[in-house]
Amino acid sequence: MSLGRAHQQDVKLQIRWLIRRDMAEVLEIERQSFEFAWTEEDFLCCLRQRNCIGMVAECDQQIVGFMIYELHKSKLHILNFAVASSMRRSGIGSKMVMKLIDKLSQQRRQEIVLEVRETNLSAQLFFKDQGFRAYRVLRGHYDDTSEDAYLMRYKLVDSEEHILPLLPENRISRYDAA
Repeated sequence: MSLGRAHQQDVKLQIRWLIRRDMAEVLEIERQSFEFAWTEEDFLCCLRQRNCIGMVAECDQQIVGFMIYELHKSKLHILNFAVASSMRRSGIGSKMVMKLIDKLSQQRRQEIVLEVRETNLSAQLFFKDQGFRAYRVLRGHYDDTSEDAYLMRYKLVDSEEHILPLLPENRISRYDAA
């Protein structure tokens, strides 16, 4: 058994709603995790929106991860997500994503979407391992660097989608119909 898996079994994790007193620890994780980190005002402005929700992962009364997401009519949109650098690869991020996936249903919200910087390979690989797939490139998406983003999606599998083979799409044929 690898050290990472042994550590993963030892972690007693609680995932709960983000509250105001968590903000200092969340901001520290944010600063450790991102070159272009959100400010406290960015978090507060986002969380003041009616459809925006924050959750944290807590271990031994210490915040070790957070996720900010929006509720939309048919999807959930992850806006910000990070795990403390000392706790990465211990299953915390996976548990937080699973908590979000559990909120999906065939009747209502059927997908989770997020943008990932093209240079953030570790995030791309993490979300791929969670069942997300990149399906679009957003050119010049980030104002701070004009860097591209990959739009990634986790989608509940419809029975029809599961049965029908995926056919290659011819981008040129879209313009013939117009």
